[in-house]
Amino acid sequence: MDCWSTSFAMDDEFEKLVMRMNPPRVTVDNTSSRKATLIKVDSANKRGSLLEVVQVLTDLDLIIRRAYISSDGEWFMDVFYVTDQHGNKVSEDDVAERIQQSLGPSACSFRSLRRSVGVQAAAEHTTIELTGRDRPGLLSEVFAVLANLKCNVVSAEVWTHNSRMASVVYITDETSGLPIEDLDRLAKVKQLLLYVLKGNRDKRDANTAVSVGSTHKERRLHQMMYADRDYDLNDKDSGSTSEKRKALVTVENCSDKGYTVVNLRCPDRPKLLFDTVCTLTDMQYVVYHATVIAEGPEAYQEYYIRHVDGCPISSEAERQRVIHCLEAAIKRRTSEGVILELCSEDRVGLLSDVTRIFRENGLSVTRAEVTTRGSQAVNVFYVIDASGCSVKNETIEAVRKEIGLTILRVKDDADSKSPSQESAKFSLGNLFRTRSEKFLYNLGLIKSCS
Repeated sequence: MDCWSTSFAMDDEFEKLVMRMNPPRVTVDNTSSRKATLIKVDSANKRGSLLEVVQVLTDLDLIIRRAYISSDGEWFMDVFYVTDQHGNKVSEDDVAERIQQSLGPSACSFRSLRRSVGVQAAAEHTTIELTGRDRPGLLSEVFAVLANLKCNVVSAEVWTHNSRMASVVYITDETSGLPIEDLDRLAKVKQLLLYVLKGNRDKRDANTAVSVGSTHKERRLHQMMYADRDYDLNDKDSGSTSEKRKALVTVENCSDKGYTVVNLRCPDRPKLLFDTVCTLTDMQYVVYHATVIAEGPEAYQEYYIRHVDGCPISSEAERQRVIHCLEAAIKRRTSEGVILELCSEDRVGLLSDVTRIFRENGLSVTRAEVTTRGSQAVNVFYVIDASGCSVKNETIEAVRKEIGLTILRVKDDADSKSPSQESAKFSLGNLFRTRSEKFLYNLGLIKSCS
């Protein structure tokens, strides 16, 4: 073992020792706020703590309405105001335990998570990760290859942004239902998928990776798209200028405190905080203080950050890179197009057949969420016209008739919004306190007057 690895292992063991001596304290309060549940987290500070907590809240399908974060020094102190998807308070049973497990000494540290890429000890699936240039019909070709190789897709998530595609796919053997471990077979899967990804006009490298186990799909998708440089503005989306201006990100240095201050304002949506925290973490920045307000149609986030080396942002090029990467993080999950939801009895080759029908009718998939619940397939596809024009109603109806009118339905985007999101009004006046007021507020030295 080299010196670097030895030091790495010692750091991990020291972190675990600190966590055992100072176990995290999580309290769930349903009385202090009339509209939301307060979740307070106090823990010994370690790199990645904020991401781990936000990831747990996101995985529990909780909506974070407000958050006040402080992790300057040895201690990590966060307060989250959360509701369920319908705007209601949440029960106290499971939340505190899940967060404590994520931060406790038995949990993987952030660095261990990066080394293992989230592979679980008990493998139920084989995980395939794909990145490459997006094009109409690509997803259909990927699923067709897997079907021909007798691979059953159990779950998958696909994102596209800035002409790039990333996907995480969980597969099992079609016959046995077990993870695929045969190395020769996996090598063939990788080779054929790589051939499909490259096509005949890929200007950048395509990548495939195969492992036995499961990864956190959304976490990996952020890492994969960031590594693939989907934020690079040399290869711009074809979206309109007004669409691109929906997210406002500013980055400036707070020289008297030695921080860089990142302000972000954009239309609110579920998992927005998770997406931005993932990006800052992947870019090797540490969040020392933060304020998040998302109680209406617009969300506001403010971060006091430094690079992991302890320095604020030091150049204009780095400042622009942070802006572009955060804008990309916001847009990756914001897909345009018609939302089609497919619910049917699961069967081998279902995805290959459905995406082939999309392709044959001139539809291109910009995002997909594939899940299996028992014997039922529950899949959501975001589709646009492959030519770039608006999707015609007659095209959608033709596709529905071919697949099945009761199996495939058009899902209104408003279905995913909670009543409070639709009706709440957003007050910008409450957001723009002076720098000193916000800084003291984050530290808990002054109280909210709201």
